[in-house]
Amino acid sequence: MPLGANKAAIMGVAGVSTGDVVLIQSQTADGDTTLSFTSGLTSTYGEYIFKFYNIGPATDAQSFSFQGSIDGGSNYNVTMTTTFFQAQHQEDGANGAVNYQSSLDQAQGTAFQPLTQVAGNGADECLVGELHLFNPAGTTYVKHYFSRFSTYHQEDKMVNDHTSGYFNTTDNIDAIQFKFGSGNFDGNIKLWGVK
Repeated sequence: MPLGANKAAIMGVAGVSTGDVVLIQSQTADGDTTLSFTSGLTSTYGEYIFKFYNIGPATDAQSFSFQGSIDGGSNYNVTMTTTFFQAQHQEDGANGAVNYQSSLDQAQGTAFQPLTQVAGNGADECLVGELHLFNPAGTTYVKHYFSRFSTYHQEDKMVNDHTSGYFNTTDNIDAIQFKFGSGNFDGNIKLWGVK
């Protein structure tokens, strides 16, 4: 379903015209350990946006992460180079800071890349955010991404998580999987294509 320019602006892709942003797929986790998008990442669009709504982990203090596949989802282990930083502020007003998180980045690694630090699993705790992936079906260049998340941290603080990097492959990325470090989760993830 195409979006109008106003809705596109709300999504964070201002300047596009009607029909340039299209909902490709929506998946809902209900006690799942992973959500995998194994179709929809094609050469049709130059940018793909994953949106995350009320992602709530069952296990406390786990990072939410992702990885790509070049074989339709049989393996999620593409080599990545990434960086991660965050801003934080506790509910009581203490410990406001911006930090580079060297333990959450990769230098030519194949592990799942954290999109958040650690999320709380309380009844009112969740995370929301977005992940932008560029030209995943291209076979000339590496595949860049960036993400931004708002996370209710397990230590009762607001954390604004930012990560970016690239899949160091010229093969096409044709599947993406999301999961927490441990346990299952609830929430909704939508995949949009941007022409």
